[in-house]
Amino acid sequence: MVAGRCDGVVLVSGERTHGHLGTPPPSGPSRDPVSAWSGAPVDARSRAPVDATSQAPGFDVPEVDAFTRPYWDAAAQGRLLLRHCAACDRSHHYPREFCPHCWSEHVEWRPASGRATLYTWSVVHRNDLPPFGARVPYVAAVVDLAEGPRMMTEVVECAEGALRIGMGLEVAFRAGTPVFRPTAAGAAGAAGAAGAAGAAGAAGAAGATGATGASDVPEVGGVPGVPAPSTPGCP
Repeated sequence: MVAGRCDGVVLVSGERTHGHLGTPPPSGPSRDPVSAWSGAPVDARSRAPVDATSQAPGFDVPEVDAFTRPYWDAAAQGRLLLRHCAACDRSHHYPREFCPHCWSEHVEWRPASGRATLYTWSVVHRNDLPPFGARVPYVAAVVDLAEGPRMMTEVVECAEGALRIGMGLEVAFRAGTPVFRPTAAGAAGAAGAAGAAGAAGAAGAAGATGATGASDVPEVGGVPGVPAPSTPGCP
């Protein structure tokens, strides 16, 4: 992926475990980690969407169970939670019941700052799976949270041309699902970088045009670069 971007559809292989770790997934199509943590939640018992006004049944979305309920309840209130290990003092995402760094089970939920920087992104122009088809083009992204973990998400409220690796982002919520948008400083920095790049490109093009137009060959008949015809016997 060049410059943190590859236009197209992000594909992630693998299956999501169902409920607690190690439990086989439900019957039916397998679910990948992206869809498992990027859609509005449904209740594991009723299979009904938590926010029925924003999400119709049948989408491949995560299920709310006893372990993940604090995460989704906080998201519905506009707060992002992370799992934090008391043994090694590190946070992780996606949520697990043990620490993936030191394997300790002394892990708890903690509020995240909501700040992040853009690690990489892909502009998705085609996705036939609902509800994503109605959203194309959209920006699938990976962000570095201020607390350390990387998170797969979507960047909103930002033009494709303004995206820059390392730009500052802040969490926002769409139907109880965390997405990210540029901070004021991040947007200004991206705009400045885009303007500088545009100016540099224009200057380079102008310089190349000037170099091409300059010639030591005399002008003949109003046409630059056409040498004067020679006369036999004359120098």
